[in-house]
Amino acid sequence: MARILVIEDEKAINDLVALNLSMVGHTAVQAFTGREALAAAEKTQFDLLIVDVMLPDTDGFTVYEKLKGTPAIFVTALGETADKVKGFERGADDYIVKPFEMTELLLRVEAVLRRTHKSDSRYKIDDLEIDFEAKSVTKGGVPVDLTMQEYTLLEVLVKNRNIALSRQRLMREAWDISFMGETRTVDVHIQRLRKKLGLDDRIKTVYRLGYRFEETP
Repeated sequence: MARILVIEDEKAINDLVALNLSMVGHTAVQAFTGREALAAAEKTQFDLLIVDVMLPDTDGFTVYEKLKGTPAIFVTALGETADKVKGFERGADDYIVKPFEMTELLLRVEAVLRRTHKSDSRYKIDDLEIDFEAKSVTKGGVPVDLTMQEYTLLEVLVKNRNIALSRQRLMREAWDISFMGETRTVDVHIQRLRKKLGLDDRIKTVYRLGYRFEETP
């Protein structure tokens, strides 16, 4: 997985972002100032920066300029178009405005890593292997026939592993629609994945919320 530098002066946000990145398998290094970020970058080569625009000793744009060449997602409380334009003009790969849902940030991280070829193209657990590029699944080395919708749902669950996802969130991410009504279709597809892939011990039901793909034993 990727090595990601989280540059954010608000400790609660920094801790939460780092925790969630770690939960899905990334290595997260925390920096709370521009100075700390530059020092960390001297010791480690990172695959991605998540950088707050407003830092106590400088601004995120200046830090990014000094670390140019590393993909970056800018994070800020400012939603002004000028700030977004400034970020993209300087080469930012994405931009997200506070407050944001952690799942959204993780999906943006995955998208940037995929575009910059820093994302793993395969995922393996137990006897299950997923090829994200080919969009194929094998179990015990034998191909498993999944519908495209079943595969997409599985990919969303795996890429957000160890994180509880609501049925509504799964509808938005796997079906690409906002759906606030009956979500029985999610339950039906979860049942199919469990049956086809033997994932009863991996895809857990989260009471009154949704589901979680568990990577930990």
